[in-house]
Amino acid sequence: MEIKNICCIGAGYVGGPTMAVIAKKNPHLNITIVDINADRIAAWNHPDLSKLPIYEPGLADIVKDTRGENLFFSTDVDSAINNSEMIFISVNTPTKTYGKGKGMAADLKYVELCARNIAKVAKTDKIVVEKSTLPVRTAEAIKSILHNTGNGINFHILSNPEFLAEGTAVTDLLNPDRVLIGGESEEAIESLAKVYSSWVPENNILRTNLWSSELSKLTANAFLAQRVSSINAISELCESTGANVNEVARAIGMDSRIGSKFLNASVGFGGSCFQKDILNLVYIARSYSLNEVADYWEQVIIMNDHQKRRFSDRLIKTLYNTVSGKKIAMFGWAFKKDTNDTRESAAIYVADHLLNEQANISIYDPKVSEERILTDLNYLNTRTEAENRNGVSYTALPLDAVKDAHAIAIMTEWDEFKAYDWQDIYNQMQKPAFIFDGRNLLNKQKMDAIGFEYYSIGQ
Repeated sequence: MEIKNICCIGAGYVGGPTMAVIAKKNPHLNITIVDINADRIAAWNHPDLSKLPIYEPGLADIVKDTRGENLFFSTDVDSAINNSEMIFISVNTPTKTYGKGKGMAADLKYVELCARNIAKVAKTDKIVVEKSTLPVRTAEAIKSILHNTGNGINFHILSNPEFLAEGTAVTDLLNPDRVLIGGESEEAIESLAKVYSSWVPENNILRTNLWSSELSKLTANAFLAQRVSSINAISELCESTGANVNEVARAIGMDSRIGSKFLNASVGFGGSCFQKDILNLVYIARSYSLNEVADYWEQVIIMNDHQKRRFSDRLIKTLYNTVSGKKIAMFGWAFKKDTNDTRESAAIYVADHLLNEQANISIYDPKVSEERILTDLNYLNTRTEAENRNGVSYTALPLDAVKDAHAIAIMTEWDEFKAYDWQDIYNQMQKPAFIFDGRNLLNKQKMDAIGFEYYSIGQ
């Protein structure tokens, strides 16, 4: 099938950057990203590129080059579906908060709604591409919906999972380790492979069956999250024995069998994928009565939750077993640097614990808004919205966050934090002044010399 027009349903963290890069590398293709969220589409179309709804280094430049040329953003979902030969489904697949599988299984209602809408609107044959992170055999449900329309239209289902790290998404898209395409129709697979081959080497484009492609995404995230939880487990042992987790990580990371990536001890992993995908893997394993497999992977989540709680407990214990009425400055709210995504950020849960202990929290993050912070806290339903507003303040300047603070908790590894005048920060704070470095970002000797009581992970 010759591809001239591509539609992507979902203008979020995956759909937006992915389609922008595809448009940049395929100027002969017309690509339309659609979303029912009118405010989000308006933000993508905003003339001020700093107002884009997603922050990724390099993304604004690519949108500037392609928007209005061969990349378009629209709320007219039906027209985009009907006019396209290839449709990407890139909608949210959150963990279920209700019914069977609550707390573990993926909620596929948005994917199903997309499939039903495609079936209703399409008048010509389509290639439908799963881009959202989905549990294995989701394609079976999509196929069932699309192949039972009774209108004689042929739909070819492909799985094309993303392997992006937020903060480096554009770089990851421009230089992918691999592009994975799973499907049953060789012709459909090659149609999508041709789109990617405009910039991805042929050896980096992998073809598999549908089910292998779907499971590969969950497995990749599970393996990476497992490494984070493993080094965090060792960090606690380091603190008890006098070892230094950074030195341990460096030593084992030089082993070619292990490698150095994802061995940075921290307050815990966050983001939209790791926890959701592992819980999904646990749910799938339990549905096949593979309880030992489920228990094994669930321990990764348990360790991650423990690390976040251990961080806040240590802060409270160090501040003389109470933070009631004390001001705690939090540097960073995004789950990692170079993104404005806060989903499952460790900062949310640490702040929640400290607010339960009646701390006053002042938050600074260079890319996250006050509205987003309060939305994250309100979502937990631990306190009323009024109580959250009373306990949390947002500042546009780091010095305002630390003024008269008893302690600083570093929650995100933003590069700018390393460049601060920490002597000036120390002068603004209550004494003794504490730093709890949840990302092992700063130099202990330097902080000690200034006068800080400095605590980090695994040291």
